Amino acid sequence: MSDLNPRQPDAQPATGTGGAPALRASDADRERVADILRQAGGDGRLDVEELDERLQRAYATKTVAELRPLIADLTPAEAVATQPASGVTVRPGEGGTGTILSIMGGNDRQGRWRVAKHCTVINIMGGSDLDLNQAELADRQVTITVFSLMGGSEIYVPRGVDVQVTKLGLMGGNDVELDDEPAALGAPVIRLRLLSIMGGTDVKQGPKLSRAERKRQKELRRAAERGELER
Repeated sequence: MSDLNPRQPDAQPATGTGGAPALRASDADRERVADILRQAGGDGRLDVEELDERLQRAYATKTVAELRPLIADLTPAEAVATQPASGVTVRPGEGGTGTILSIMGGNDRQGRWRVAKHCTVINIMGGSDLDLNQAELADRQVTITVFSLMGGSEIYVPRGVDVQVTKLGLMGGNDVELDDEPAALGAPVIRLRLLSIMGGTDVKQGPKLSRAERKRQKELRRAAERGELER
């Protein structure tokens, strides 16, 4: 069991080196740390009990300094919790998936796969789920055009990339949930062009979670908001 004990909250603002106020952690900071923890759990570097404990503490933390010990033994020494790390690999060149066609059926792309510079996704009475978190991009700027007719897609984009979305829904809609923090200068760019007719596409940032993981995440957030998590 890991021995992690974030400081108890007090009535005064947290202070850092030299008495300066400690940097407060944002929701995006907590989610980045949670992503690292889940990956470590999937790799077998944390058991289920350790993963659950660290996730609880991650959602309960108030400052960036409290987040760092949670991943200190899981990331390189030079890694900084507040620096968004792109989950994609950019390898410029030809090749990669340029067309995904789903007609009265579905496609699921996840794990390691290569995305062409221009990729067209067509959903007709069907759907395509695209997880880009471990994808390889054929260029530092890729464009994915999604056309949906009585169908749709779920697209998961990694944190640390510049996601640019244009969308149009006719008798349908497109739901986009991205982090508030801007991507770092020079980050890879993923352009999403969404056109939905009697259908829709959902865009979310971060790894795709199982139903059980999503439920547990909501429970942890609610418990943290109520101050019920153990310190």
